Amino acid sequence: MGAISGSQFIKRIDHMQTEIWLDGQRIQQPISQHPAFKGIMKTKASLYDLQLVNLESMTFTSPKTKERVGLSYLQPKTVDDLRRRRNMMEQWARTTYGLVGRSPDYLNSVIMSFASSAYHFIGKENCFPAHIQALYERARDQDLSFTHSFVNPQVNRSQSYFEMSAEPISAKIIGTSDEGLIVKGAKLLATQGGLTDEVLIFSAPRFLGDPDEAFAFSIPSDTKGLRFICRESFVGGESSFNYPLSSRFEEPDSIVVFDHVIIPWDCVFFYRNVEVAADFFSVSSFHPFAIHQVLTRQIVKTEFILSVAQKVVQTINIGEYLHVQEKLSEIILGLETLKALLIRAEQEAALDSWGYMRPSLQPLQAASALSSKIFPRFSEIIQLIGASGMIALPTEKDFHCAIEPDLEKYLQGASDTAENRVKIFRVAWDLTMSSFGTRQTQYERYFFGDPVRLASQLYQTYPKTTGLHMLDTLLDSY
Repeated sequence: MGAISGSQFIKRIDHMQTEIWLDGQRIQQPISQHPAFKGIMKTKASLYDLQLVNLESMTFTSPKTKERVGLSYLQPKTVDDLRRRRNMMEQWARTTYGLVGRSPDYLNSVIMSFASSAYHFIGKENCFPAHIQALYERARDQDLSFTHSFVNPQVNRSQSYFEMSAEPISAKIIGTSDEGLIVKGAKLLATQGGLTDEVLIFSAPRFLGDPDEAFAFSIPSDTKGLRFICRESFVGGESSFNYPLSSRFEEPDSIVVFDHVIIPWDCVFFYRNVEVAADFFSVSSFHPFAIHQVLTRQIVKTEFILSVAQKVVQTINIGEYLHVQEKLSEIILGLETLKALLIRAEQEAALDSWGYMRPSLQPLQAASALSSKIFPRFSEIIQLIGASGMIALPTEKDFHCAIEPDLEKYLQGASDTAENRVKIFRVAWDLTMSSFGTRQTQYERYFFGDPVRLASQLYQTYPKTTGLHMLDTLLDSY
């Protein structure tokens, strides 16, 4: 099959019998036609179409089928391979302005990283590295789409809490059979849950040690007993004038509920192995490749944010103020820092034990810790420079009725029509102040987990003694 088209993607998802719940009702109509989902489905379809238009820069030849497949599945052997992957991911990110956090290349990269590290699990109890490799090849050659989840429900987040309920709350293995594992409970927070071919489930990175919660597997989204409970949709409406971003890029987030779901053995990567669950992320190349994709997208998103901020400044002619220049320079500093960290991660990449070229993790960890702080600040900067103009925003219909002359007179920009000024401010509002926009801020703040823990991990792993000899020399000279 190889790389698919957008229409093939939509047809495949619409034909599945996935159980999706939204606002108290189970979705019955084709998913791609539902008001809450059709914007993101159309956007994702455009990404698959873009792949086919740019076969040379966005695909490679499958070593198994000899067909062209998505470049985000490429297992890099050289620094040039890393850059090819990044250039491909950047093309997809520019299509969505970096606003789609779960574009297909994110989990494509994750699955590729698991397959590239599968050798580590050979010979270990209850581990099936061949199943990881098989999923990778099937996903690559059929251009499958994925969501994933590893977060447990927030019942009690104290460090001493251990679940003791009669019925599982967090997804757990409650038994096994000839067919596979039997799982009951729930996982949070599957972005685009129900809108993909499969769902990838694994233990939390900070695994606490219950053997029944130690597992990793991938199953089709329409597996019997599996359901996705979506939060309220943040699509404000279909008008691209009123909701220029949410109408196209809103990604639903969902709770994944397992109601005695049978996980076929050939879908299981490992189970009831606490040691493997605890070091699955640190040993595999998950973090280097996942953050490499995320950072590529975040750089594009920052460029978009800077453009929105600058357009607001020009529209109301406030560029002469020093405090405005200082605020926009914060975005520039963040952008250039992220770019530098990405380049360093590629320049200092090295082959791992299995012959794959991993980006250097240290600058990527620094980027993760930094991005959790700067994206909320970027949102605040746009709110500050837009001021009251971010609030009094008429709708598309207002410009096509009797009050249109009033709007053109009182809402005009310094060098633009009222309608164009409102278009610009509506983008700024949807990016930072709508339900969609505030979700974007929270999403980036917690993309890789607790910002405090990210900073702690960076501190613990960073080589802090590189300049120690200079201090020793100084002290010895007294």
